[in-house]
Amino acid sequence: MAGVRLESRERAVGFTFQVLGELKVFGGRGTVPVTAGRQQVILAALLLESGRLQNRDHLIRLLWAEDPPETARTQVQICVSRMRKTLTAAGVEATIETRPPGYVLQIDDAALDLNVFRRTVGEAAVLGGEGRTAEAAALLRAAVGLWCGPCLNGIPSDELARIAEHIDEERLAATESFIELELALGRHHQLTAEIARLVGENPLRERFRGQLMLALYRSGRQAEALESFRQGRTLLMDELGLQPGEDLRRLEQAVLTEDPSLRLVPTAGTHLRGTEPVPDASATDPGPDAATDEDVRTPARAAVPRQLPVDTADFVGHQQLVAEVEGVLTDTSRVRAPGIVVVTGRSGIGKSTFAARVAHRLAESHFPDGQLYCQLRGGRADPVDPREILGRFLRALGLPGPAIPDSLEERGEIYRSLLATRRILVVLDDAVGEEQIFPLLPGGHSCGVLVTTRARLTALPGAHRVTLDILDEQGSLELIGNVVGADRVGGEPEAARALAAAVGGLPLALRIIAARLAARPHWPLASMVQRLADERRRLDELTHGEMTVRASLALTYDGLAERDRTLLRLLSLTKGSTFPSWIGGALLDVPDAYPYPSDLMESLVDVQMLDVAGVDATGELRYGFHDIIRLFARDRLAVESDETERRAATRRVGGAWLALVGEAQRRILGTRYIDGPAVRWNPPADHVGTVLGRPLEWLDTELENLSLTVESLAQGGEDGYAWELAVNLAPFYEARGYLDHWARTHRKALTAVRRSGNLLGQAALLASLGSLHLNRRNLPEARRSLTTAVGLFEELGHTKGLGLCRRDLGLLERLAGHDTAAMDLFERAERDFGDDDPWARASVLVQRAVILLRRGDVSRVEAELDEALEIWRDLGYLGGQARVLQRAGQMHLYRGQPADARKALVEGLSMVRDDGDVIGEGYILHDLGRVHVRLGELTEAASYFARSLSVREDILDQAGAASVRVDLADLSLLGDDTAKAGGLLTDALEVFGRLGMAEEEGRAAGLLARMTGDGAAEGR
Repeated sequence: MAGVRLESRERAVGFTFQVLGELKVFGGRGTVPVTAGRQQVILAALLLESGRLQNRDHLIRLLWAEDPPETARTQVQICVSRMRKTLTAAGVEATIETRPPGYVLQIDDAALDLNVFRRTVGEAAVLGGEGRTAEAAALLRAAVGLWCGPCLNGIPSDELARIAEHIDEERLAATESFIELELALGRHHQLTAEIARLVGENPLRERFRGQLMLALYRSGRQAEALESFRQGRTLLMDELGLQPGEDLRRLEQAVLTEDPSLRLVPTAGTHLRGTEPVPDASATDPGPDAATDEDVRTPARAAVPRQLPVDTADFVGHQQLVAEVEGVLTDTSRVRAPGIVVVTGRSGIGKSTFAARVAHRLAESHFPDGQLYCQLRGGRADPVDPREILGRFLRALGLPGPAIPDSLEERGEIYRSLLATRRILVVLDDAVGEEQIFPLLPGGHSCGVLVTTRARLTALPGAHRVTLDILDEQGSLELIGNVVGADRVGGEPEAARALAAAVGGLPLALRIIAARLAARPHWPLASMVQRLADERRRLDELTHGEMTVRASLALTYDGLAERDRTLLRLLSLTKGSTFPSWIGGALLDVPDAYPYPSDLMESLVDVQMLDVAGVDATGELRYGFHDIIRLFARDRLAVESDETERRAATRRVGGAWLALVGEAQRRILGTRYIDGPAVRWNPPADHVGTVLGRPLEWLDTELENLSLTVESLAQGGEDGYAWELAVNLAPFYEARGYLDHWARTHRKALTAVRRSGNLLGQAALLASLGSLHLNRRNLPEARRSLTTAVGLFEELGHTKGLGLCRRDLGLLERLAGHDTAAMDLFERAERDFGDDDPWARASVLVQRAVILLRRGDVSRVEAELDEALEIWRDLGYLGGQARVLQRAGQMHLYRGQPADARKALVEGLSMVRDDGDVIGEGYILHDLGRVHVRLGELTEAASYFARSLSVREDILDQAGAASVRVDLADLSLLGDDTAKAGGLLTDALEVFGRLGMAEEEGRAAGLLARMTGDGAAEGR
C-alpha cells in the first residue's frame, strides 16, 4: 500500500488517505487525483466516519446545505460510483459499501493519517503515564509531524470545515503536550524559538504563552518572560476585553518572585494534559417554569440511573489492575473524549465481576450523576442491538418512551447530548465487537466507559485495554478460603494447593468447586481433588489447558438432585439476560409445591450454577446464568431432555406469561383483549398479587423477557402462544411508548401464524398492527392492516374483532376529516360489541363524542361521556376516566362554561400524571390554555400553550404541536404581534398539509386569511 510513513512525509509507507492538510489519496503509482469538489466532500465525510454508516441525506446536506437540487440523490450516487472506479483503478485498498440509507467506507485503520495521529497520541499518553517522558515526547512530535496544514484545507463544505476546525484543536493540544514533556526534560533552550512561533500563530492561546514564559525564565530571560505576559494581557484586553486566566496570572507572579517551584525538578512520571473543553454555544438556560396556576404543576423529569449489578463480596486478586483502571477512568486531564477501558479475557475469568467492583468503587466519588449498565450478550447468537440499548438508556435518563426516535443515529445524538455535561459511568458488559459499542459511547470527557468482552477490540480510539488472567496460587487459595472457610484451607494446605492447580486458577471454576465444598462441610478437600482428577469432559468452546470448565460444571451438575438438574436444563430455554423466580415453577409444572417461588432457584444459587441478579422494581428476586453455565445447561438439555419435555415446558412458560399479562391488563384496563385457545399456566395467586401490585412497573421490568418470549415462541413453532402474547402486550407497548417492541414482536408472530395458516392469529395481529400505524399516523398502512383484519374476522365470525377494527377504522376516518364515514363505523362497532364488552363500548362513546361536539349535539355528547365515565369508573381504568374528563372539559368550553371546563381538565390532568401518561398531559394542557383564553387570562393561557407545545415536541407529536401553534398564533394576534402569528401559522400549515389533516388545515388557513385580508388563503 502506498502512502506516508510516520517519521517522514517524503518516505512512502503507512497510510493511504490524508486529511491532515489538503485531502489526498496515495495509490500504487503516486497521488490519486480527487479534484472534483463534490467527490472531495463525499470522500472526506466517509473518511472521517470510516467503518460507520453515512446517511445519504447527510451527504446531500454537506454538498448543498439547505438548498439541494431535485437530482441530489442521483448526483451523490454518480459521485460515489466514480470514486469507486478511481480508487479501484489506482490500486487503493478501500471499499465503499452501499448500505441503506447511505454508504460505508471500509479501510484499514492505519490507512488514514488521522487514525495514525490519534493512535500515536494515545500511545504517548500511556508512555507519559508510565514515566517514559522522552519516548512520549518523541511520539507526540512524530504525531504532530504528520500534519501538512489545517485539516481538510480548502474543502468546499462549510459544515466539514467546521468539523475540521475541531480536529485542528487536537493538533494544538498534542503540540502543547509534547512541549510540556520536553520542558520537563530540560529542553527549554531548544524550545524557546519554536514556542515563540506558536504564540505568534496562536496569540490568544494562553497555554502556549505560559509555556513560552516558563522556557524564557528557565533560560535566564526573566524580563522577556514578563514582557510576553504583558503582551498577552494587552492583546486579550484589546481583542476580548478580558484579563488573562488564573493560571497565567499565577505564573506571572511566580516569575516575578522567582518562585522555586519554577525550577526544573525531575519527576517519576509525566502525565499528558489537554486543553479545557469549549462550552457548547448552543446550550441555553431553559429558565424557571412560567406557569402561575397553583393547581397544576409540571413534574420533575430528571433521572439519576443506578443500574450497576451487585458487587461480589468475595472478590480477590487483580488489585494492580483495579488501580490501573480506576486511574484511567478518573483521569481529569481528558478534555475531548470519555475515558474508555476495555477489559478482556476468556470466559469464566471474572470480567463482569471485575467491572462491577471497579464501577461500585467509583460510582459515588467520581460518577455521581449516575451509572448505566447493559448486558450486551456478546457470547450468544443474538447479541443486543445498540439501537435497543440506546432506547433503554434514554428511558433511564428520563426521556419518555414516545419521545425516543426510531433511528440509531437520532437516538445516539440525543444520548450524547444528555451525557455531554454529566458525570456518568457507562458499563457495557460482554460486548461482541466495536460496531456494538460505538453508538453507546458518550461524546463528552466527563463520562467514563467500562467495557467487558471476550474479543480483542482494537478499533476503539483512545481506549485503555487490560486483560484479566487466571488467579495465581495465593489468589486462588484466598478465594477458596472466602467460600469454604480459611480454617479448612489451613487444615489441608496441600490439598488446597492441588485443588487450585486442578482448576487452573479460573475464578468461575474455583467458585463452583468451593461452593460444593461449603455445602458439604464433612467432605475433605482431598476428596474434591480426586473427583477433579477423574473428570475429562469439556465444553467445546471454552477450555483452559488440561482443566476445562465443562468438567468442573459437570461435577456440580452430577451432584444435584434430579429436580434441580431438570430445572437447570429447562432454564436454558429462557431468552432474557435475567428471569423472575416464578419461572422455575412453570418449567417444572409445580405451582403449589413450595412456599416461596425462589426456593426452587436457591438450590442452584447455592452451588453457583445460578446468579442472583438483584431485586427488581416490583420487589421480585431475579436470577441469571453465567454464559458458560447457560451453554452447559443447553448441552445437557439436548442430551437428556426429549422434544416432548422441551415443548411442554415452553408452553407452560408461554402460558404463565399470558396469565400474568392478562391479569395486568385486567388491573389497568379493567378488560382483556382478544383471547385464543392457548392454555394458561397460573403462578400462585399470592405471588401474582405481589408481583402485579404495580403492573406498569412490572411490564417495564419484564419488557425484554416478554418480547424475547414472543419471538422465541414464534420461531419455535408455538404460533398460538406467540400471537396471543403479542396482541395482549400491545396496550402496554402503547401506554409506555415501546413502539419498536410492538412492531418487532408482531412481525415475528405474524410470520409464524401465516406459516401455520392460523387465521385468528393473523386477524388479531393485523388489527393490532393497524393500531400501531395509527399511533404513528401512518394512515395508509393502518387502513391496509385493518381492512385485511376485517375480512379475516368476518370469515371467522368474530364479532369482537370486527368491533375493534371498525372502531379503529372510525378513528382513522375521523383523523382524515371524514366524519360521516367515521360515525357509521363507530355505530357498527358499537353493535359488534353489544352489551358483553362495556370497556370497548366506552371507547366508542368517547370517540363518537368528538364528532357529536363538532356537530353541536351537546346533550348527546354529555350523555355519551357520562356513560363512558361510569363504565370506566366501574372498571377502575384511570386512563379512560382522564380521557372522558378531557372531552367533558371541551364540552363545557363549547357551552360557554369555562370554570366547569377548567375543573374537569384539572382533575383529568392529575389522573394522567398519576398514570404516567405524557401524551394525555399534552392534550389537557392544550385545552387548559383554551380555557384561560375564554376567561380572558391571556398570560396563563400562553403559559399552558407553551407547556403543551413543549410536551408534544418532546414526544415528537407533530400534529399536536402544530395544533398548539395555531392557538398560540391566535393569542399573538390578540396582542397585535402579526409577525409571530404568521410564522406559527406557516409552520402549522406545512404540517397539516403533509399529514392530510384537512379540518385543522382549514382552521389555520382561515386565521391566516383574516390576518392578511387574503380571501385566497382561506380557500387553500
